[in-house]
Amino acid sequence: MDISVEYLQDVIENFEKYKDLSDRAMAQVDDEQFFAALDAESNSIAVIVKHLAGNLRSRWTDFLTTDGEKPDRNRDGEFEIDDSASRAVLLRAWEDGWQCAFRALKALTPEDLTKTVYIRGEAHSVVKAIDRQVTHAAYHAGQIVFLAKHFAGGSWQTLSMPRVRSETRGQTT
Repeated sequence: MDISVEYLQDVIENFEKYKDLSDRAMAQVDDEQFFAALDAESNSIAVIVKHLAGNLRSRWTDFLTTDGEKPDRNRDGEFEIDDSASRAVLLRAWEDGWQCAFRALKALTPEDLTKTVYIRGEAHSVVKAIDRQVTHAAYHAGQIVFLAKHFAGGSWQTLSMPRVRSETRGQTT
């Protein structure tokens, strides 16, 4: 298999994993927890969802042909949640942002990897721009999982391999 094809497939799989991880974590919190922040300097899950949705939409809309920082994006506004915001509205934006990313990624060809794109006027290879986005998504997925696990407490259902208790380590079941 061509390494370019494998790379593109791997990127899509990683994006799917980070979205799925985030979705399964968010499903374990109620609306109050979704909007709760640990302190005044922390982001709630809602803020992270709003920010990542805006980032994905901006970066992946017309990925190869326009700057990844769209003129209509209000990045600072992504970190503000007003009283009219609902979980449903934020999750709709979340889905739209991810679908924008998946459409753009699935449309890429191996030849596109040699092109240059711009983010805030700065030139990036397509590979560098993609890697930047994968890292960004992973960073925020980790935050969402951390917050959801914190808020879910004892009702948390693990999203990966459960911890092995020391007393059962090495035993087969």
